Amino acid sequence: MTEFEELPEGCISAILSRTTPADAGRLSVVSKTILSAADSDAVWNQFLPSDSHFIDSIISLANVPTKKSLYLALSDSPIIIDNDQKSIQLDRKSGKKCYMLAARSLSIAWGNDDRYWNWIAMPDSRFPEVAELLVVCWLHISGMINMLALSPNTQYAAYLVFKMIGGFGFRNPNCPVVLSICVEGGHKSTKIVCLDPNVEGRLHNVAVGLQRPSVRSDGWLEIEIGEFFNSGEEDEEVQMNIKETDDYNSKSGLFLEGIEVRPK
Repeated sequence: MTEFEELPEGCISAILSRTTPADAGRLSVVSKTILSAADSDAVWNQFLPSDSHFIDSIISLANVPTKKSLYLALSDSPIIIDNDQKSIQLDRKSGKKCYMLAARSLSIAWGNDDRYWNWIAMPDSRFPEVAELLVVCWLHISGMINMLALSPNTQYAAYLVFKMIGGFGFRNPNCPVVLSICVEGGHKSTKIVCLDPNVEGRLHNVAVGLQRPSVRSDGWLEIEIGEFFNSGEEDEEVQMNIKETDDYNSKSGLFLEGIEVRPK
């Protein structure tokens, strides 16, 4: 390490810029010389995505003093973009891009019919509106994201983000919700899940091993729809679906914030 510290600061910065944000942070505590290099714009500029769409999306943060502070701001909290239709955030450890598609950007069967869905504000949502399921017998929600918007050479997973408040109609183990994900022209991956977090222990005939949602750090629930690999070379859409169309009993109490796509 002594030989490393004796290198010119520019060389140290060049080496650190080829590591990861986590590595740069760990190495910065070794000495003042490495700290100075590790905090430089030359290093953190390499950790920030370089595509023009991303830069345009975060222009409101352009007045932060350093590239490191910009990186930390983008990894600390999501930035709302595209007329409140999406949010973008960086994974703090890797710098990979995370997107959430707001409920308003999704295709929801009868989503614009106020007999079935209601659009409301919730104080703990990142978006101005979420979709409240009043009552439907046919549940079908879908969303799409282009692979070019995501970080290349990255394994991603998509998650349904929601709450269940006074929910009913989601407890029939014989008609579970079907989640699917498919890259345009590729294989479709499908799984069956139970969206009601309160089912276990209340029903004795629930299918063993049926996946249920988990609680996120922001208080919402999430359940993985599926995963895919983004090479960064293909202009292809990733299609994500949530469907329960076999059980014609009424369903209610689902509050939909959106679908999040983040590094696996």
